[in-house]
Amino acid sequence: MNFKEIKTLGELKSSGYKVLSVKEEIRKNLVEKIKSKDPVFEGIIGYEKTVIPSIVNSLLAKHDIILLGLRGQAKTKIARLIPSLLDEFIPIVKGSEINDNPFHPISKFAVDMINEKGDDTEIEWISQDQRYSEKLATPDVNIADLIGDIDPIKAANQRLHYSHEGAIHFGIIPRTNRGVFVINELPDLQPRIQVGLLNIMQEKDIQIRGFNIRIPLDVLMVFTANPEDYTNRGNIITPLKDRIDSQIITHYPKVLEDGIKITETYSWTQRDKKNKVVIPYYFREIIEMTAMLARYSEFVDQKSGVSARLTISSIENLISNAERRAIMNNDDMIMPRMCDVLSILPGITGKVELVFEGEQEGAIKVAKALISKSVREIYKKYFPDPLMKKKKSTAEKEVKDPYAEIIEWFQYGGKVNIQDDMTFKAYFNELKKVDGLEKFVKKFPQYYESETELASLMEFVLDGLHQNSKIAKDLVDSEVMYKDMVGSMFTQGGNFGGYEDEYYK
Repeated sequence: MNFKEIKTLGELKSSGYKVLSVKEEIRKNLVEKIKSKDPVFEGIIGYEKTVIPSIVNSLLAKHDIILLGLRGQAKTKIARLIPSLLDEFIPIVKGSEINDNPFHPISKFAVDMINEKGDDTEIEWISQDQRYSEKLATPDVNIADLIGDIDPIKAANQRLHYSHEGAIHFGIIPRTNRGVFVINELPDLQPRIQVGLLNIMQEKDIQIRGFNIRIPLDVLMVFTANPEDYTNRGNIITPLKDRIDSQIITHYPKVLEDGIKITETYSWTQRDKKNKVVIPYYFREIIEMTAMLARYSEFVDQKSGVSARLTISSIENLISNAERRAIMNNDDMIMPRMCDVLSILPGITGKVELVFEGEQEGAIKVAKALISKSVREIYKKYFPDPLMKKKKSTAEKEVKDPYAEIIEWFQYGGKVNIQDDMTFKAYFNELKKVDGLEKFVKKFPQYYESETELASLMEFVLDGLHQNSKIAKDLVDSEVMYKDMVGSMFTQGGNFGGYEDEYYK
């Protein structure tokens, strides 16, 4: 039977339809998802074995929950996915402000309507989306916003006394009755306002002003908070903390691949349909590794966290730099080069909170240091470690340094000049000047499929050698010059012009 065709209370009664509480309804649908092995929360990556099982356990237990984690850990996204566990549609008394259950009305409007019309009372069906509300906790939020207050205009229009229940203007929580209500950044809610939530959490009802009324609400409460604010600032009143049934700790991606999947899912990488975007995987790894290193850096305030939005902004800036070059040169392919890597700086500097030592060094310097270390780490996944000690063969002969020919070319005065707006032909020809470079990269055919990818790998090798102090690098605006390390030390006093100074290595 299509329940949505039911229009009156009498029809609803005769249909055999049963109304469940919100938490029972979510539990029922969650059990079905688990049985069918369907993903509980689509698009949530890296939480399959940690956070999601904890949330599932809490919902099966019919708990109100708080998601506790640093910025950019998908807390709000998870909260917004919980309503997907609700029934697709449920019936309410038509015209009810607080989604009255037709079988058990709680507002004066619905009670009077059913007393007057009985089984002829009209009902309507509301969707999952209509049963979700969210409020960002800010210092200006008041009790009237959340719970309700007397509405003098309503009282005047309907000729009601202020003591009449019909003069109440319901806040956002009563209007989410029989649904899911989320308060983001709970610690920012004033303590006196938090007190107003106590009855909702424990007795499941609200009280407005001096009214001698009790309105039992049916709401799943979900909160989000930052651990620093939640535990250190003392902005959560103890009785409210005690009434939140389950506290669930979120986290950043624990492995590089999960972080890359998240960035790939939420970043805007495919630009103009006329231009094909190709992003070699090591660029994704460098950006993700930069974020992971920032989350452990002594210069970054770990209590504030490093959001996944850092990697999303960074990959988008990287592609934009390559796109700008493609537009200037009328290319039909957009592909990043290592000379584009510093274009991700604007995506980093505004998204990391520095400690005092980091502030002393400066945001740009710290960001460059993180990028440099990331390049060094990722480089070793693709090519031999330039700093690896030489091993001897069984004949006691030293194995030749795989980079010897390349480094020797620079030692004899060779230089490579790269601008980020060079045409591919000029770029490739400049790289091919280096003796042994193309030959070395071609030993790893698994890493490229075209000349453009080969050329980008060749520059990756040069940058990897620089980051391991084998060759020098000067940066002037958008121009990069690779040259001999020793010669650079004498001419520039040890400033090698890379992403970072020796201090950070």
